[in-house]
Amino acid sequence: MKHLAGRLGALLAVAAVIGLLPRLTRTDPALTILHARYADRPPTPAVLDAIRADTGLDGGPLHVLGGWAAGVARGDLGESWVSGQPVGPDAVSALGVSLTLMGASLAVALLLAFALAAGTLRRGARRRLDTTRAGVGAAGLAALPEFLLASVLATVLAVQLGWLPALGWGGADQLVLPAVAMGVPAGALLGRLLDDALPAAFAEPWARAAAANGLPPHRTAAHALRRALPALLPQLGLVVVGLTGGAVAVETLYAIPGLGGTALAAALAQDLPVLQACVLLLLLLGAAAGSAARLGSRMLLGPARTDDALPPLVPPSLPARRAVAAAAVVLGALLVAVTLAGLLRDPLAADATARLALPSAAHPLGTDSLGRDVLARLGHGAATTVLTAVAVSAVTLLLGLLAGLVRAGALTETANALPAVLAGLVVAGVVGPGPWGAAAAVAAVAWAPLAAHTSALYAQERAAPHVAVARALGAGRAHRLRRHILPGVLPPVVRHAVLRVPAVALALASLGFLGLGTAPPAPEWGRMLAENMPYAERAPWAVLAPAAALAVLGVLAVLTSAAVRGRGRR
Repeated sequence: MKHLAGRLGALLAVAAVIGLLPRLTRTDPALTILHARYADRPPTPAVLDAIRADTGLDGGPLHVLGGWAAGVARGDLGESWVSGQPVGPDAVSALGVSLTLMGASLAVALLLAFALAAGTLRRGARRRLDTTRAGVGAAGLAALPEFLLASVLATVLAVQLGWLPALGWGGADQLVLPAVAMGVPAGALLGRLLDDALPAAFAEPWARAAAANGLPPHRTAAHALRRALPALLPQLGLVVVGLTGGAVAVETLYAIPGLGGTALAAALAQDLPVLQACVLLLLLLGAAAGSAARLGSRMLLGPARTDDALPPLVPPSLPARRAVAAAAVVLGALLVAVTLAGLLRDPLAADATARLALPSAAHPLGTDSLGRDVLARLGHGAATTVLTAVAVSAVTLLLGLLAGLVRAGALTETANALPAVLAGLVVAGVVGPGPWGAAAAVAAVAWAPLAAHTSALYAQERAAPHVAVARALGAGRAHRLRRHILPGVLPPVVRHAVLRVPAVALALASLGFLGLGTAPPAPEWGRMLAENMPYAERAPWAVLAPAAALAVLGVLAVLTSAAVRGRGRR
């Protein structure tokens, strides 16, 4: 009951913020309605007052919120400020489309996650623990931008080969490409997290005893998978919501009438009733997915949750591999070298006679659609993209740890139900567009997966026998937290945060492309992708360069994490 009350409070708080946007933004909603519906009328005070009276915007904040809440209680989500039509039917229809797309994408993600973890399951069951190769592959896939993958799939499989339709919605064949484009990055992330947890399960005494007693490897692998899943189920719930509300780019590219695209169009048009309805549905979905994940975790843990019978899931001492450290150094040096080479060039100099030029001595990575040097823009964009992403990731790590340790589950699921694009639109509406607003918007929602991971690990560590022994010996709460709980929580959460650095960089770049971040013509990796996407067939180097940089960033994060972990356990 307490948890339900917390979710309801968080839901109402976010709904109140969305409902107060007419009071927070600099734009008069009456002007928006006037321009959309009554373009022939002059914006006189009398006309604007009449519009406010007709739409219920003539009262104070409590009046506006009360009217909207009363309508929601009756099942009335209001009328669109732009079209004047009821919001409910269109929002529910868009939700149905998004849920269908989410289900197909989730199936792809789960298949990929288990495929990436299959090697670890086989090796772990035979007592050969090594997750580096799978982790590198997962990091590279997780760093692929969804809209880039969607564009490549549409270009190759739909346009060039004609195997599947490139646009539209309604048939099963129209579901394949967007589901793959969304499911691959999500599955790579889940597979990496599963790979990170499985060695700890295989290193426990029960696994050694099972191997010594001749238990078949596939049975040991099944038990290890069941042991590792409780800490990952909250992440699966967050992925469900993210695939539903965060598919804005994919829905737009494939012309899919889903909830994410509907919310984005409403926010850009200042159609707040539609935006309110979309956010409310996403929040309800987030609450349902979070509750289902929590129930599944409790069922898997069983009595061990309450009787201190659950052993700690401690990462094993994997052998340090010099090749991993060497690969991280080489990859990092390559990224730094490319960045420095680009910094020596002018990223804004445009040569109309060299548009989309092939890579050459003058332009080692070619030029873009305006004749600007791709290497120069890649190098100058690294400072904006990577450094900002690292700073935002550090902030989200701190917020995620704090929220996870205080078990702020309701707030976590509420924040995750808001995609970074929608958060960016809300922040931009209040403080205006700019790089600081984009960074604040991403930080406002990107901490949620880390908080969910922290909370699951915290609950698991608290149930460990050594914590019960420390409590029986009189150790205080602060001592138990510092010496017994945090050592089992911090390492996997920090590795999770490092793995999300490329995703944070991509979220920042997406907001920049929408005009909510760094203003053009400043170089940014995501902006480079968006600007050159229409020319991908003619000049693939203009797209491959920033895409490869994002993939290298993801692989480098995993290699660095693995090298540091191995070095610390020699």
